[in-house]
Amino acid sequence: MTDRRTGNLPSATTGLVGRTRELGEAAALLAEARLVTVTGCGGVGKSRVALRAATLAEPLFADGAWLVDCSPVRDAALLGHAVAEALRLTDGTAREPADVLIDHLARRELLLVLDGCEQLADACAALTARLLAAAPGLRVLATSRQPLNAPGEHLLPLTPLPADSPGADAVTLFTRRARAVVPGFRLTPANEDVVTALCRRLDGIPLALELAAGRLRALSVDQITERLDDRFRLLTGGSRSAVPRHQTLRTTIGWSHELCSPQERLLWARVSVFAGSFDLDAAEYVCSGRGLRQEEVLEVLSELVAKSVVVREHAPAAGEPGGYRLLDTVREYGAHWLRASGEERTLRRLHRDWYVGLASWGEIEWFSPRQVPTSLRTHRAHANLRAAMDFCLGEPGEEQLALHLAGTLWYFWVGCGHLGEGRHWLELALAGSPEPTESRAKALWVTGYVCTLQGDLLRARPVLEECRRQALATGDDRALAYAVHRQGCAALIGDELPRATELFQEALWHYEKLGELNSNVLMAMFELGLALLFQGEQEQGEAWMARVCDRCEAHGEQWAYTYGLFAMAYGAWLNGDFETARIHARESVRLNHVFRDLVGTALAVEMLALLTTEPGPGGEPGDLREARLLQGAAHSIWSGVGIPLFGSRSFNAAHAECELRVLSVLPGPEAAESFRLGTLLGLEAAVRRALEGPERTAPPAAVRLPGARCGEPLAGQRE
Repeated sequence: MTDRRTGNLPSATTGLVGRTRELGEAAALLAEARLVTVTGCGGVGKSRVALRAATLAEPLFADGAWLVDCSPVRDAALLGHAVAEALRLTDGTAREPADVLIDHLARRELLLVLDGCEQLADACAALTARLLAAAPGLRVLATSRQPLNAPGEHLLPLTPLPADSPGADAVTLFTRRARAVVPGFRLTPANEDVVTALCRRLDGIPLALELAAGRLRALSVDQITERLDDRFRLLTGGSRSAVPRHQTLRTTIGWSHELCSPQERLLWARVSVFAGSFDLDAAEYVCSGRGLRQEEVLEVLSELVAKSVVVREHAPAAGEPGGYRLLDTVREYGAHWLRASGEERTLRRLHRDWYVGLASWGEIEWFSPRQVPTSLRTHRAHANLRAAMDFCLGEPGEEQLALHLAGTLWYFWVGCGHLGEGRHWLELALAGSPEPTESRAKALWVTGYVCTLQGDLLRARPVLEECRRQALATGDDRALAYAVHRQGCAALIGDELPRATELFQEALWHYEKLGELNSNVLMAMFELGLALLFQGEQEQGEAWMARVCDRCEAHGEQWAYTYGLFAMAYGAWLNGDFETARIHARESVRLNHVFRDLVGTALAVEMLALLTTEPGPGGEPGDLREARLLQGAAHSIWSGVGIPLFGSRSFNAAHAECELRVLSVLPGPEAAESFRLGTLLGLEAAVRRALEGPERTAPPAAVRLPGARCGEPLAGQRE
C-alpha cells in the first residue's frame, strides 16, 4: 500500500546530457497515452531518460511515480511479486499477484515505470494490459529493447546522442565522464577534433562513451581512437557501414574487455552470476580462487568500477556498506565469457552456497537483537535469493537444497511480509522432492504456517498433518514439535480453542524436551496465552504473556514481542486499564510496521480502534468516528493478508464490539463515511494515524531495546 504523493524514484547520481526533445515527446505521450515504451539498443540511455521523464511527470500523479526494476527477474511468475514489492505493497494472500495489484491500483492515480522489460516482454505486456484495464488512473512508462506489443502501446524510440560537432551532446557527455576519471580534462582546440571523431566512431551511444572515458587513466584520446579503429577494421573488413549500432556497443564492450587485465576479465565474468546488486563479501566468496585470491577481489573490483564496467551503489543507510551491480548489457557480455570458460555451473553453485548461508545465518540472527538488520539484509539479497532458488529447482540433484532454502527463509516469508512469494517457492520445492527428509518436513510445516496466516485452512491442515505423520514415521522429534505447534495455530484461527490449547501445550512440551528456544517457541507461548484469553481464562493467559515478555527481553527479540504486546493490550482492555492497553497496542503497531508484518499490524490497529471508543486518560469520551476510521484502515491492511481477522470469531470479537459501539450511536451514513476514509489511507498513513491520532502531533515511538520493561516504549534505535 502506498501513501498519496509518494513514490520511490531514485535521486539522479549523474546529470542527463541532452535529450530535451525526447523528454518533451515523453511528456506529450504520457499526457495522451496510458502506456509508453521507450525503446532502443542496449546502452543508449533508456533507463535514464525514462527516470528523468518520470521525475518531471510525477507532480501530475496524486500517488506518485514508482520504479520497478524488471531486469533481475527471470521467472515470469515472479513479475507481479516484483511490482508489488516495488510499490511497497506487502501482500500475504493466496491470490494471484496481478489481482492484488489490481485491487491496490484501481482507485489510485499513479505512474508505474517498468525498467528493463525485454527479457520478460510477453509477461510485461500481459500484466500491463490487465492493470491498465482495471485501473483508470494508472499510466505505465516502460523501457525495453523491443516493443511490448501491448494494446494501446505508444513507442518512444531512443536514438544515440548527436556526435557531429565539438558542441554535440555526445561530446559533452564524454567530456564530463572523462573529467571524472582525469580531473582537469577539458575540451580544447587541440583535442576537440579527435574527441569528436571518437564520439562519432562510438555512434554517440552513452554506455560506449562512458566505457571509453573510463580508459583515460591509461590511454590518451588518440590512443583510444586508434585502437578502436583497429578493432572495427578487424571485425568489418574496413567497411564502416557494416557496423550496426548494437555491434558498435558490443565492439566497444569487447575492446574494453580486451584492455582489462586477466584478473579483471576473470572477475567481470564471475560477477555476472549475481542478480541485481551484490556486496563485497559475496563477491569475495563467490568469485575468488582459481586465479584470483580473495584478498585481491576488492582491488580488482575497484578497477572495474573505475573503468565503468561495474556500477557502485550508494549505501542503503548511514554506516552500512554500499553495493555493486552490472548494467544488463555488460552483465550479458560477462555471462558469455563465464559460459565459455566452463565455470558457469561452478559459479552458480558458489552463488547458491553463499545465499543459502546468508539465509541460514539470517534464521539464526532472527532470534537476537539483530532482527531488524537481518530483515533489511535479507531484503537487499532478495533478487539473488530468487536466483539461488531458481538454480536449485532447475539443477538435477539440488532438490533437497531447494527445500532447505525455502524452509530456512520462513522468517523472511512470515516476518517480513512475503507470504505470497514464500508459498510460491515452497510449493515448487515440495512438488520437486517427495522423499521424506528433514528438509521436506521443515518445508511442510513452513507451508502450513504460511497457509494458516493466509486463512487457507483447506491447504494448511493436510500439509501439517503430512508433516506430523512423516515426523512420527522417521523419528524426527523437531519436525513433530513444529507440526503440532502449527496445527495449534490452525485450530486457533478455526475457533477450536480447547483443541488449540492442547496442541500448544503439547508443542511446548516437545520444545522444552528438545531444548528448543527461538522466535517460533515464543510465538507458541503467545498463542497459548491468547487461546486462554479468548476462553476467559485471563489469569493463565496473562501469565503466559509475562513469560513471553521475559524471554523476549532476555534475548532482545522484537518480532514475537509485537504479538505479545497485542495480547497484553487485549488483556489490559479486559481489565479496564485502557491507557496501558493503548501503550501496548501502539507499540505493537510500530514494531510490526518495522518488520512489514501486515498480520500483526492489522491486529494491533483493530485493537486500537476498540480502545478509541473508550474514555481517554482525562475522562474525555471516546471518539467513535476515529474508531470507525481505524477499522476502515485495518480493513484495507487485511486486504493484503487474506480473510479479515482470518474469518475467526475469536479474533473478530474486538472488531465486533467496536463496530457495535459505533453503529449504536453514529448515524449509518456518518459511520460509513468514516470507514471509507480509513480505507483510503495507505499503509504508512494508517500507521501514523494509529500512532499519532488525527492531528499527527505525537512524536514517533522508539524501537524497544533489550532490557526495556515490557510494553514500555523507550528511546533507542528508530525505524
